[in-house]
Amino acid sequence: MSNTVPAPALSDIFGGLYAGKRVLVTGHTGFKGAWLTEWLLALGAEVTGLSLPPPTNPALFDQLGLAARLGTRHRIGDIRDQAVVDRVIGGTQPEFVFHLAAQPLVRLSYCEPVNTYATNIMGTVHVLDAIRRHAASLPCAIVAVTTDKCYENKEWLHAYREEDPMGGHDPYSSSKGAAELIIHAYRRSFFSAPDSPVRLASARAGNVIGGGDWARDRIVPDCVRALASGETIPVRNKTATRPWQHVLEPLSGYLWLAAALSGLRPARFPFPAAVYAGAFNFGPALASNRTVADLVREILKHWPGRWSDQSKPDAPHEATLLNLATDKAHHLLRWSPVWSFEETIGQTIAWYGTTAANPATASALTTRQITAYTIAAKTAGFPWAAV
Repeated sequence: MSNTVPAPALSDIFGGLYAGKRVLVTGHTGFKGAWLTEWLLALGAEVTGLSLPPPTNPALFDQLGLAARLGTRHRIGDIRDQAVVDRVIGGTQPEFVFHLAAQPLVRLSYCEPVNTYATNIMGTVHVLDAIRRHAASLPCAIVAVTTDKCYENKEWLHAYREEDPMGGHDPYSSSKGAAELIIHAYRRSFFSAPDSPVRLASARAGNVIGGGDWARDRIVPDCVRALASGETIPVRNKTATRPWQHVLEPLSGYLWLAAALSGLRPARFPFPAAVYAGAFNFGPALASNRTVADLVREILKHWPGRWSDQSKPDAPHEATLLNLATDKAHHLLRWSPVWSFEETIGQTIAWYGTTAANPATASALTTRQITAYTIAAKTAGFPWAAV
């Protein structure tokens, strides 16, 4: 008799909660947003996306053909424009909101600080305030995504917990720390009543990698571009330690957190829905906190090449030590990371290599990786993957 765990129907996981539900994803044309949109469509959700056009060329959003698949629910718009946000939220009446739209790059924030603050701070205000003004007719679970860099980084060894102070050395990090304060204020000011139809949580993830990330100044896409061109990989901060995790890890956390907030499957959660209205870290296992040099060496096991140290003493500041404590997610949500560091790198480089050879495979390969990740989670006994 085989011990292989059968592949669950993707629409049945997360308690089958998302099938037929109205879901808004801001930032759906970005890397994480495209993966989340692909997963939500597989779950049977009615997805509306609000975002600027894809930020890179190529872009995962285009590789997955998501514009055609979303049709009129693919909305190009700027979250810095309050009227645009209000129209989309009022017209969509979402039951779930995943707010991912952001200026997500540390180094770009040094060049474009005003845009970074306007997008990450006022964009968050516009999304939350539109929901506030529609709240009387809008039972809604909101997961607003920030970053592990929202913490005041002391460059210490211990992992940051949700109650640690917000901060940020650079415009990007400080804008996300400010966004967390705004989320906290909106939750306490407008969504804290026991009978509130809106429940709001924030999610802080570590350094997310996976197939389809084409951003500049991110180590994995920089590696892929160099390897594909037969060039030496430039590594600018080889000793920096980061909590590397596959993109599916935090996305599973966001989806499960939103399910908990909704209160629609109470038997699946150990606490009342209101308990989940707060901040949650979603990070990898401690063994996945590795240096940039470790990451590059692991990539080269799957795609041979070479790298060189391009560290510059006058480069813009970037944190050296950073990792997250995920005890809260483990105890309240029974969520834990699924893939090891090695599996994460293997899946990521397999995605790039396969789609480079045959670009038409991007959507099917992405779905296969979601399925493989779900099977691994089901095998490990994680409740979100149970059917």
